[in-house]
Amino acid sequence: MNALRGREFDAVVVGGGLAGLAAAHRLAVAGRRVALVEKRDRLGGSSAMSGGWLALSGTALQRTAGVADSDALFLADMVATGGGFADELLLQALVEHQARAVEAIDRAGAWTDELKVSAGMTVARAHLIRIRDLLGFLESEARAAGAVIRRGCAAHALIWDGERVRGIRSESGDLTADAGVVLASGGFSRSRELLELFVPDQAGAMPYGGLGSTGDGLRMGWMLGAGLADIGHVAGTYGQHPETTDDEHELLTANYLGAILVNARGERFADESESYKVLGSAVLGQPGGMAHQVFDSVVRARSRPGVPLSDMERIDDLGHLVSAPTLTALEHGLGIPAGRLRRTVELYNESVSGRTEDGFGRTGLVNGVGPLVPVAVPPYYAYSAVTAMTSTYGGLSVAPDTSVTRVDGTRIAGLWAAGEIVGGFHGASYMTGTALTKALVFGIQAAETILER
Repeated sequence: MNALRGREFDAVVVGGGLAGLAAAHRLAVAGRRVALVEKRDRLGGSSAMSGGWLALSGTALQRTAGVADSDALFLADMVATGGGFADELLLQALVEHQARAVEAIDRAGAWTDELKVSAGMTVARAHLIRIRDLLGFLESEARAAGAVIRRGCAAHALIWDGERVRGIRSESGDLTADAGVVLASGGFSRSRELLELFVPDQAGAMPYGGLGSTGDGLRMGWMLGAGLADIGHVAGTYGQHPETTDDEHELLTANYLGAILVNARGERFADESESYKVLGSAVLGQPGGMAHQVFDSVVRARSRPGVPLSDMERIDDLGHLVSAPTLTALEHGLGIPAGRLRRTVELYNESVSGRTEDGFGRTGLVNGVGPLVPVAVPPYYAYSAVTAMTSTYGGLSVAPDTSVTRVDGTRIAGLWAAGEIVGGFHGASYMTGTALTKALVFGIQAAETILER
């Protein structure tokens, strides 16, 4: 086990994902003594396993692409996506401080040219970032500025002196923090116990996300009376092959490019333009908890090699994309009863042509944006996918400055939280990219709050 040099710090950060690294980086470059502890043997957490999409408004990339976005529209889309359950003060704080995220990405040189509309958006707002470059930049600069970063060191309790949090108890001993502790330890996607407790209807989702996401920080905050928010809204994400490994980001959302979703009986069951969180819950209720993304050569040609959520080449390389010259042959290959898929496609194509109304109210590709296309040009394709618990976007209740609050709304002195552990931000559903943006913006904000105090 790595020994920590010294035991006294200005602040201790728990968790080495994007939020934790952002907080440690900001504190270190400001000259504070900061220690970051990560229980796994490598940094990155769920952030390193993600596709790297960040939701941002008013960026240079949007202006170049001619996308008419604004902070007000960004906020309105998040409110709508959350179904009215999200804390608007948190949403406003993210919009107001997103320039900090842009600055960090600029300095890391982590931008790509990829920009698209995705779940929860009415305009193209999802920016693809080279997430590992961003994580590496924050780590290297934090170390250079004097931050102590230790892997394989798990925190298991907060030190409470009766008035405020004063540090953590870790496997290598107590670490004290004059200013306090930032919890950035991720969610609980890897804790079957907590999933069964909070969202038993989602517990059947395929476990994914950071291997260290077992709810440690949530439990520690809970022990001090921290409130919880959004917990009951936690839902898995649809679109992952059941054989996906932890080292492969294999989510595919061909439905946002024009595919339909059918169950094992060859039947549609939802509006495919809905958020992949909404679809995730719907798929859990289907036979075998699985659904096929079915599309034709027109949609296949819309693949974006190397772009997460749209990379069909990678899916094909992995042997997870089924193709057939006819719908009859595709039915046979998927084990769907004869004639069922063909009839489903016929009905869908009639609604796309305008001759009938869609039985599930689908009017667009993603979130109602983009014209529909029929499933009509062979060859035909299918990607069989399940719902994966990639993240748990409910967690501790926090104030806009990231202070953790109790069940009665008062603040727990010396305790802040950032990243996936934070509840109250997403509400009932999730806009693509807001999790990483939240981690980066509020990781920096936690550090700023500590610096101000």
